[in-house]
Amino acid sequence: MVETYHLAYVILGLAIFGAAVLPRLLSHRPLSLPIIYVAGGYALFSLPHGVGPPDMVGNSGVVEVLTELVVIIALMGAGLKIDRPFSWRGWSVTWRLLAVVMPLTIAATVLLGYWVIGLQVATAVLLGAVIAPTDPVLAADIESGPPLTELEEEEASGEEPEDVQEHSVRFALSSEAGLNDGLAFPFTNLAILLAAASAPAGFAWLTEWTLYYVLYKIVVGVVTGIVLGYLGGVVIFRLPASSRVAEAMAGAEALSGTLIIYGLTEAVGGYGFIAVFVGALVVRQFEWEHHYYRTLNDFAVMVERLLMAVVLVLFGGAVAGGLLRPLTWTGIGVGLAILLLVRPIAGAIGLWGSDLAWPSRLVIGSYGIRGIGSFYYLSYALNEATFEEFELVIAADRLWALLGFVVLASILLHGVTASAVMDAFERWEDRRQAEAAADSGGAGPGFEGPEEGE
Repeated sequence: MVETYHLAYVILGLAIFGAAVLPRLLSHRPLSLPIIYVAGGYALFSLPHGVGPPDMVGNSGVVEVLTELVVIIALMGAGLKIDRPFSWRGWSVTWRLLAVVMPLTIAATVLLGYWVIGLQVATAVLLGAVIAPTDPVLAADIESGPPLTELEEEEASGEEPEDVQEHSVRFALSSEAGLNDGLAFPFTNLAILLAAASAPAGFAWLTEWTLYYVLYKIVVGVVTGIVLGYLGGVVIFRLPASSRVAEAMAGAEALSGTLIIYGLTEAVGGYGFIAVFVGALVVRQFEWEHHYYRTLNDFAVMVERLLMAVVLVLFGGAVAGGLLRPLTWTGIGVGLAILLLVRPIAGAIGLWGSDLAWPSRLVIGSYGIRGIGSFYYLSYALNEATFEEFELVIAADRLWALLGFVVLASILLHGVTASAVMDAFERWEDRRQAEAAADSGGAGPGFEGPEEGE
């Protein structure tokens, strides 16, 4: 008789095999890897092989640990990809996305959850917090390419990356995904505090939330990321590989650095997600044009993609097992509204008056992908909830069903359209540059006018 755990190995092996092989088949096709993984997981766990479907609600502890690992590795990869030096002006679009678009998305989701679905205030705040972050794991088709890509294209074209709309779009989505995954933590903790607050306590929880969960934990996350990122840069770029073993382990610093930065930051009470991304940015700017960044990024991407495949296959299995069963038609409407109305409208408001052209603003506003990071935040909140926050616990099935639908719809909608939209956007960018060159009399990149007197 076949043991159940042997079949689990087969399912795990198929997920990893797909992560290794499928990218060769799906390039520039209207079908993304996440869609294949979820569909494959649904099919695998629908078969009568004796392995029951995953229970994301009942096993929220396992979900939290697994998704946490995927997200922190994705954050390290996102930071290493960014080819734009940190500056307040150069990152102005990022600040708009974090300071305007994200709070608007949370506020609109809270209102939909409270007035339309009928959730309690704290539960509605939790829904807004877990749905707001743009996922750094599932956005490979629209985020920045490997390190040095923009620098090489800048040298070839003579244009600064921020002057190219395509680069600005990819940078905006990468930097947003890197930072708002950490900045969703204060709102998640706000929901937990609200659920535990009682009327006689007044607003004492507000002081705790502001001073500790917002100021202290964000500052510690940023400072720890800077310090440990700098130390990591020293180790990586000042201690050259001098043995075959060291060369064989090239790139593993990305994984070890991720775990060290995250673990130490969480140990001192800071937000580890913020620290990992900030640490990656510091490492990235240590030796700006060093090609070893690609080795680091490739290693991080490999680990991230393998873990992503496993998580999404299990998510597909959870859907097969009835994760969406508590979903109502009202919940479906709210989920679609969050994806198709709330995020695009919030994006349009937040990017109003920026230097970006309207096509760029539409892409950034429309591709706030929801995914594995949201799974982490919901499982984290429910695991933190005690009897005092029982309001969140009793809503667990409804929250998981609605979140599962939003992520599934995001995977399908954004996965099918991302490649085609970005290809069309690149063609628009090429036409825009050609027209600009024609308007300037043909003096495009590399053109030198006639010498005086000719």
